[in-house]
Amino acid sequence: MACSVPVRALAFLAAVALLPGFANGPALAAAGGPFLAHQALYELKLVKSRGSNAISGARGRILYNFSGSVCEGYTSEFRQVSELDSGEGKLTLSDLRSHSWEDGAGKSYRFKIDTRMNDTNAAPVDGMAERVGDHITVKLKAPVVKTFELDGKIVFPTEQIQHIIAAAREGKSVLELTVYDGSDNGEKVYNTLSVIGQPIPGTRDIATPDPSTSNDQMKALTRWPVTVSYYDRDAKTKEGEQTPVYAMSFELFENGVSRALVLDYNDFVIAGAMGRFDVKDTKPCK
Repeated sequence: MACSVPVRALAFLAAVALLPGFANGPALAAAGGPFLAHQALYELKLVKSRGSNAISGARGRILYNFSGSVCEGYTSEFRQVSELDSGEGKLTLSDLRSHSWEDGAGKSYRFKIDTRMNDTNAAPVDGMAERVGDHITVKLKAPVVKTFELDGKIVFPTEQIQHIIAAAREGKSVLELTVYDGSDNGEKVYNTLSVIGQPIPGTRDIATPDPSTSNDQMKALTRWPVTVSYYDRDAKTKEGEQTPVYAMSFELFENGVSRALVLDYNDFVIAGAMGRFDVKDTKPCK
């Protein structure tokens, strides 16, 4: 759900500088069980505006497709179209499209991100990352041709969700990870802090049901409230404290589907309600 912040950041801040990591999808995969191939549509609306850069309105949609398996890898396709109203008739229209593939064992990751704002195309981000031994080699094709190395402890987007679900199942409430997802110019790395709430059993009544909670394959599944804060790893801190560049909250099912999105961009907060949910067929591993 972001791009001066991770790609999973939704295009809303494309208006103000693209946000962290959501272009890879609201939530990708589960640990210890099969990942559910699915398509989800989220309707976005402004919940709160604050700070010196307050906005008067925001709306949009996210269409997210996730498919694959541990044997063939995981593919996610993400598109967000949004409109940001900064007042006095100043509208910013943005269209973010992302396609990524991640190896089932987290050994390699390929990504391509295209952004269009007010009919102007931004430079695409296109590259791949390979985990070799104790390091990760990133090879970018765009916006510039470049090769560089990252610490091998850094995780890719699907790995991040796998770790969060594994931690939730173990009863942990806090998880720190460093994540690379191709955000910004393809060179950004983010420190993340995930706060995991108490499990919500599938039998509990839901105040705001949506297509995921009424789906027969989802009704009995446990889910957890999760908030993930993204911090710029290279930003300088004042007195040892750092403000997250972006945070997103959601309820994460044990099969990787997410609902009840809340995207906090500091100056404003966007809610994403699931409007459509379709389960897709998955080829079993041979």
